[in-house]
Amino acid sequence: MADHPLSQFKYCPKCGSPRFGIHNEKSKQCADCGFVYYFNPSSATVAFIVNSRDELLVCRRAKEPAKGTLDLPGGFVDLYETGEEGVAREVREETGLHVVRTHYLFSLPNLYVYSGFTVHTLDMFFRCEVEDTLHYTAMDDAADLFFVPLKDIRPEEFGLGSIRRGLQIFLENRP
Repeated sequence: MADHPLSQFKYCPKCGSPRFGIHNEKSKQCADCGFVYYFNPSSATVAFIVNSRDELLVCRRAKEPAKGTLDLPGGFVDLYETGEEGVAREVREETGLHVVRTHYLFSLPNLYVYSGFTVHTLDMFFRCEVEDTLHYTAMDDAADLFFVPLKDIRPEEFGLGSIRRGLQIFLENRP
């Protein structure tokens, strides 16, 4: 279980006991208080925003992992948010754009290294309609923002594996 995410957790999160051992392939259990912890993925979102010229809004990552590479707007869903609320908030935080409609497309499992810790995520991909595609500003995790014609999108130019796979699916399934 050395490579398993549960190997990162040495102490019971409920009582702090070091007698926190393997329960099954998805969980650990405390021998002292009986608490069972199931390791589940974190929820994350990705936005496909296409303008009237059939161009996709693309970001350049401002932070690690994959700093400086291409990306799409998105990020982790906060507590008490739906996926739709999370993607709309992330789009607003990174671009200043206001999402008026979301269309869930598909999801992909992903590994995202943050602060030296591998976070298992479930990335939910949405097509987002925004109020206005003309007035946007790179903010938060985005160093730059620009539209790229869909015919010119090259998934291999995007730094994160989940985004590359998601772009391939999106481009292959466009009407």
